[in-house]
Amino acid sequence: MCGRYSLHANPEVVALQFGLAQPPEFKSSYNVCPGTEILVVRIGGEGLRVARAHRWGLVPHWAKDPAIGNKLANARGESLVERPAFRDAFRQWRCLVPASGFYEWQRRGGRKLPWYVRPRDAELFALAGITAFWQGLRTVSLITTEPNELMRPIHDRMPVIIAPEQYDAWLDPAARETEKLMRFVQPYPANRMSAHRVGTRVSKPENDDPSLIEEAPEPPVQNELL
Repeated sequence: MCGRYSLHANPEVVALQFGLAQPPEFKSSYNVCPGTEILVVRIGGEGLRVARAHRWGLVPHWAKDPAIGNKLANARGESLVERPAFRDAFRQWRCLVPASGFYEWQRRGGRKLPWYVRPRDAELFALAGITAFWQGLRTVSLITTEPNELMRPIHDRMPVIIAPEQYDAWLDPAARETEKLMRFVQPYPANRMSAHRVGTRVSKPENDDPSLIEEAPEPPVQNELL
């Protein structure tokens, strides 16, 4: 899964990398959580890329209760084609979610230790997402896939990352053949990523400052066994 990420880039840099006509408005955060408004890049009505705020937690257009979004922060890549909650969005309403890095929690004994992960060669990158529109509410889910070699010791899932040269093809509204779209749903190359342990303060949504992404020392061995 992908339960937290960070976005603390300059808006002008975001506009340049994502091909936006103007810098987007967003609040920088080192601890973006499900249920909050997040920045999403998608194709607008005039066929140009636009940046909008979407609530993180997909509410399908046919939903009777928006509370379903609390369970749909992530969309498993393996179920995009079959699951009704994701199927239409995957074919028609794909998006990019700008990010500076993401967090995953590693289980060690009875503990969960957070790690901060990002592409080694990029301080700003795109997470793959799908969107939905429900009674005036724009929502989004992040797509996950199996882990690569770097992520496997940390977690059994990782978010799908879309490379800049793939932005056009991923966002193309005319691309609706699911077999071709599934080629994007794969782990990012492990040799192009970095990961380091961070402190447990990130586990609390109210904590949000640059220290959350600083590398933390390994916990004492005796604590891991508790």
